[in-house]
Formats: sequence, structure tokens, C-alpha cells
Amino acid sequence: MHSAPRTAPRQSAQQSLGRFGIFSHELRSEDPALQEQRRRAAAELEELGFGVIWLGGNSSVHHAAALAGSTERIALATGILNIWHEDAATVARQRAELEETHPGRFLLGLGASHAQLAQNYQRPYSTMVGYLDALDNAATPVPADRRILAALGPKMLRLARDRAVGAHPAMVTPEYIKQAREVLGDGPLLAPVVTVVLENDPVRARAVARDFLELYLRLPNYTTNFERLGFTADDFTGGGSDRLVASLVTWGTDDAISDRLTEFHTAGADHLALQLITAEEGETPPLTQWRRLADVSAKSA
Repeated sequence: MHSAPRTAPRQSAQQSLGRFGIFSHELRSEDPALQEQRRRAAAELEELGFGVIWLGGNSSVHHAAALAGSTERIALATGILNIWHEDAATVARQRAELEETHPGRFLLGLGASHAQLAQNYQRPYSTMVGYLDALDNAATPVPADRRILAALGPKMLRLARDRAVGAHPAMVTPEYIKQAREVLGDGPLLAPVVTVVLENDPVRARAVARDFLELYLRLPNYTTNFERLGFTADDFTGGGSDRLVASLVTWGTDDAISDRLTEFHTAGADHLALQLITAEEGETPPLTQWRRLADVSAKSA
């Protein structure tokens, strides 16, 4: 059996990442026409005080490397790198190269994706264990405290506790955070994705949220976890019940959003990766709303 490396203390990891980061699919875009726009956006997020840019949407080390040179302090993380798409030896080598040029700023987020989205998907837990073994045994190993797992269920949470700095779950609630903290214990980092709509009108907020949730309600890994939290199949129809939408997507007045973020921290989260969703016609990347989100999260700090 593989010996479990001890992770960095929770306090150390929390201090290095801060209490809030931005989770963004836009900032991993490979469109050459958007490269300068992405770099400027990353630099502004650093100036706004966010601790991490989480690069969403099956991101890779090279997506982080593309932003590292335009920023100075902010951490860069994959949220997440899909273990079915990239071999561990290559990832370890790329991470070592990025570490050499920008030491201490990259966090490797790893995930096993979903059967509906990944080719050759089978035995995700065993595959993740093997992937971590390969990172440990690479010519340039990835230390346990420089990787985090997109863990959701109890078994993967325990693996995140024992073989990484902690867990980076998505589509969760404060109630889930309490349960996850019990599994992880006090040491490991717990850095969930929290989805936010900066909208006070219930009709508009729920419409944006339901458009966003459509994919997730078709993925059994998520719906199974929702059921563990007390939701039923009835909550998954029609784009999600009002109760489910309110639990998974944070919206309302600025004060209400700030209070909700505080609930996640109070429940045991160390860091919140804030994923802002907007109507399709919104600004891309949504810098104006990220600025507002910085003010809202500051009230919760």
C-alpha cells in the first residue's frame, strides 16, 4: 500500500491562497485574439486582492504559465486538470518548469471528470490513486502540498486528505462543507467552488442559474451528492427546483451574497473559489462584475 504523505498545515495553505479566488473558464481561453485581454484581466484580479485564479474547464499547466508572466503574486491553479487527458509524467515536467520560473505560485488541481464527458472513463478512484503514484514517482515529482483534488464523495475526500493538500469540490452547499470537514479533519485545505449571480431579481437570477445548472443535473456524480444532501429526483426537473437553485447558486443583494459566503467559511471552508455566472450577453471576461464581487467578498472577509 502506498504510504500517505502528510500535507502542509491548513493554516499555511489558507494563508498562501487567501480567503477568496476567482474561478474562470474565460481565462483559460486559447483564442490568440484574447491573449492580451486575458493577461490584463489576470493582472487586475491580482490588484483587486483575490488570492487565486482557478482556471476552469479542463485546464492545463500551460494555461497557468500563460498568465504567470503578467502577474506577480496571485496563485494560479488548474480547476481542474482532467487525469484522463494528460499523462502524469508530462504534467509533472511542465509543473517543474513553471515552478522554476515562478516559484510557489502554482497549484495543480486534479479531477477524474465524469463518465459522460471523458473517454475511457473507468474506475475513477483507482485511476486517481495511480495518477498520484505517478506524480510521486516522476523524474520531477509533484509534492503533495502542491496538488489538490476535485473530491466530492467521502472516498475521494479521504484521498484528498491523505495524498494532497486538500479538496476542491464544486456544486456544494454549506451543509456539504460541514460534512466534508468532518471527513478531512482540521489539517487539509477545503477550497470549494461557489457559484454567484450578482442579481437581486429572483426571476432573472433563477433563469441564469438554471441555464448554468442544466449540464450538472445530467451528471450522476453531482446528483448523487445532491441526494446525499437531502434533495430528491423532483428537485432535478425543470432546470432545478427553487430550493436546489438557492442552495447551489448564491444570488441576491450584495449583503445577502456576502452573508452566504460567510456561511461557507463558518461551515469549515478555508478558501472560496468564486465562479461568477452572467447572462450570455454579458461582458467577457466579466471584469466589471469581478470588481463588484471583490467588494462583496471583502464584506465577508
